[in-house]
Amino acid sequence: MSILDREHIVASQSYNRWLVPPAALCVHLCIGQAYAFSVFNLPMSKLIGITESAPDDWKLTELGWIFSIAIVFLGVAAALTGTWLDRVGPRKAMFTAACCFGGGFLVSAIGVATHQLWIIYLGYGVLGGCGLGIGYISPVKTLITWFPDRPGMATGMAIMGFGGGAFIASPLSVWLMDHFKTATDMGVTATFVTLGIVYFVFMSIGAVIVRVPAANWRPAGYVPPVQARKLMTDQTVHVDQALKTPQFYLLWWVLCLNVTAGIGVLGQASAMSQEMFPGRISPQAAAGFVGLLSLFNMAGRFFWASTSDVIGRKNTYFVFFALGILLYAAVPSTAHMGSVVLFVLCYGVILSMYGGGFATIPAYLRDVFGVQYVGAIHGRLLTAWSVAGVLGPVLVNYIRQYQIDHGVAKADAYTITMYIMAGLLLVGLLCNLAMKAVHERHHLDTQNQPAQ
Repeated sequence: MSILDREHIVASQSYNRWLVPPAALCVHLCIGQAYAFSVFNLPMSKLIGITESAPDDWKLTELGWIFSIAIVFLGVAAALTGTWLDRVGPRKAMFTAACCFGGGFLVSAIGVATHQLWIIYLGYGVLGGCGLGIGYISPVKTLITWFPDRPGMATGMAIMGFGGGAFIASPLSVWLMDHFKTATDMGVTATFVTLGIVYFVFMSIGAVIVRVPAANWRPAGYVPPVQARKLMTDQTVHVDQALKTPQFYLLWWVLCLNVTAGIGVLGQASAMSQEMFPGRISPQAAAGFVGLLSLFNMAGRFFWASTSDVIGRKNTYFVFFALGILLYAAVPSTAHMGSVVLFVLCYGVILSMYGGGFATIPAYLRDVFGVQYVGAIHGRLLTAWSVAGVLGPVLVNYIRQYQIDHGVAKADAYTITMYIMAGLLLVGLLCNLAMKAVHERHHLDTQNQPAQ
């Protein structure tokens, strides 16, 4: 297995750096399937009843935990393996992610076949979630190193694949379930097996073609900027020291609150759209809505991350929070008006900024803490995603259920949640406004570096 080691993937001085983003996309387009998992929720709530939920079928609140557990372990795996990844390189990390993510589907297929929800929690939630976390951070530092002149754009290119993965996975999953469906089987088991094999193959291809630059490599003609932005630094902050700075925790909350507001919608997008517009949005149209949201999610990652190279990361996040507050507050009105177009447009912009936040945060970390430990720091910061992965869906699912239990129509059951999301974004706005440069006492003495 030595072919997976870092020393086997060091590129020559003449290597074309534009060959690296496709390797990252091979991984991120696959693990981005997580955002389309909601298309399985309704079919898995009818595994016994087939045409409608039977008493022994799983409830949507139970199924919602699959996605949440996966996001929790995404953050846990990213935090625990960030330093290991910096040491062993992206190829070994990508292949490990392929084994975990593909294997998670295969284990989950057993859980569906035996109707044991805990096996699905273990498979897609724990094992698949570890694959998500390792796969997510594996190309980030590599891309920032290859593109020091455009770090926002570089991470946006890769991370947009995570947002766009659902655009492929959503219709593909629906088509596979329809293909395998019979009078006594919803087709979920065979779909999980198929996706597990396909994703393992494509993620392994990314691991094969990825490369890292040689020591001290710089793009032709690149000159580090003399006048840096207010929050940028040419100094290095060690990963352990970064956790002692207020900036790390401000950025942790910035990411957590931005993600919480969007991830609850993504996790329940298919069912939410059908319930808010009963009779007007079919399951197929709802799957299309999930795919459209993923398209905005994907485009936003590249657009906003590239924009941050021009206007700065702090200003970009200000736009995310300020505009997000207005749009979340407007969503209930679009549903009451019965305007599907305005509803979709609001969520499209919201999801573009949600994705843009993910793509911009690695460059934000690079500006604040330097590039040397950005991979490990990014991994620690993604624990915010873990918290948001529970908080967002819980807010959406359980407040919805509480509202319905107290006589509120399903179409109106999401109204209070949208206003709560707007409030969370206001707190995130204040955290972002409090960001300032790291004090020089936290800078690493390059002559006496702590052991990695």
